[in-house]
Amino acid sequence: MTEKLSENELIQQRRSKLEEMRNKGIAYPNSFRRDSLSADLQQECEGLSKEELEEKSIEVSIAGRVMLQRIMGKASFMTLQDMKGQIQAYIRSNDLPEGQYADFKTWDLGDIVGIRGKLFITKTGELTVHADSIEMLTKSLRPLPEKHLGLVDTEQRYRKRYLDLITNPESLEVFKKRSQIISSIRDFFTKHEYLEVETPMMHSVLGGAAAKPFTTHHNALDMDLYLRIAPELYLKRLVVGGLERVFEINRNFRNEGLSTKHNPEFTMLEYYSAYADFNDQMNFIEKLFNDLTAEVFGSSVIEHNGQSLDFSKPFTRVTLKEAVSQKLSVDSSSLEDRSFLLETTKKLKIDNVDNLSDGKLLFELFEELVEGNLIEPTFITGYPKDVSPLSRSSDNNPLEVDRFELFIGGKEIANGFSELNDPEDQAERFHEQVNQKSAGDEEAMEFDADYVEALEYGLPPCAGVGIGIDRLVMLLTGAQSIRDVLLFPQMKPKG
Repeated sequence: MTEKLSENELIQQRRSKLEEMRNKGIAYPNSFRRDSLSADLQQECEGLSKEELEEKSIEVSIAGRVMLQRIMGKASFMTLQDMKGQIQAYIRSNDLPEGQYADFKTWDLGDIVGIRGKLFITKTGELTVHADSIEMLTKSLRPLPEKHLGLVDTEQRYRKRYLDLITNPESLEVFKKRSQIISSIRDFFTKHEYLEVETPMMHSVLGGAAAKPFTTHHNALDMDLYLRIAPELYLKRLVVGGLERVFEINRNFRNEGLSTKHNPEFTMLEYYSAYADFNDQMNFIEKLFNDLTAEVFGSSVIEHNGQSLDFSKPFTRVTLKEAVSQKLSVDSSSLEDRSFLLETTKKLKIDNVDNLSDGKLLFELFEELVEGNLIEPTFITGYPKDVSPLSRSSDNNPLEVDRFELFIGGKEIANGFSELNDPEDQAERFHEQVNQKSAGDEEAMEFDADYVEALEYGLPPCAGVGIGIDRLVMLLTGAQSIRDVLLFPQMKPKG
């Protein structure tokens, strides 16, 4: 039995092969040009018989990574993987220029190669390239993970995403779907006459959401800046300026914990429409989700953790108070009693609640009791004013705002509201946020005088929405962790 070589020994063998290539002057060439991809060829040849394909005599140039080898004397098979899939090649000594077959027999799994040849169908019915020329393009110096195991260690998959993509087709499919989802969203907003914009990633004033920021220092200006936690206040400045429908897909940064639902940098879709309210936006989201799923997945019904989610139907709509009172089996009037709220939060072992406002106590109960159980698409409305400092006050209840959050699969997917466009009201709420910050609330906003001034020029009646792209992709692909849908999630350094 041949002794299995260690990884270091395998690497040294491969380095020796590379050195031989360097000595021959054939290492790392860049003249080979591919003209065909695996999936395109398979589609083009679908339904053709062996005889029909032979008659067509299709010459192709393919390139990719060697994923499988079957070396059999003077004739061998090899499977290449490219950006669209895999395709087989047939390598025969007599068909190649002198010396190429001998070189081929020294190639390793993971090498990147180019092949020219003619398409044919094997006896087993597999589309194959009969090679008449082969070329090593890049020598792989490290062996790939064992074929039958793949890259199974979760942490390694996140740290070495490149290996994950090579060896785990399901991961590659997730990121292809992510790209398609974002592309479809862009098309949807463009079709509805929204203008895509880019707003600053570094802010001098903290605002747009309740979150802990990352800080940095601008040397030339000698001032501290925040990595943005949300683009909201800049996007609404644009609406003031006459860009009545705007959207942005970009990164936000929040200096908070890591979990299956949180990463310190994440992608958000945020959009605003003048002359609309939060009800209009709920209707708009229903259409967005229906069109998105139909286009990307071919159906508006998505399987999620063994349950079917139908995005073609109107979403459930319920107030926050109704949701909490139903969960506690109490009348909603009980939720207006501060002593009841305090008692209930403490029974649930929610910490640091004594100094919270009534609205925040109610919100804590909602997060603890209700949020994780909202599986079917559900809009929650009737949010307390003191947890929504940028939302327009409700005409029906001065303690509430015209706001909704969309929950699907037990996670918040979207947050939207009718925008507060009264500059005096906004200034008062900013002052309250400053007071909360002084009292120790690290997530409270700062007073943004420039934004208040912009409102004084006039923000039309307006409504906006933020949708977490990463959570949306998790939902639609069945991923269990946000790290599964981020190409390079934040990780603690090894060692």
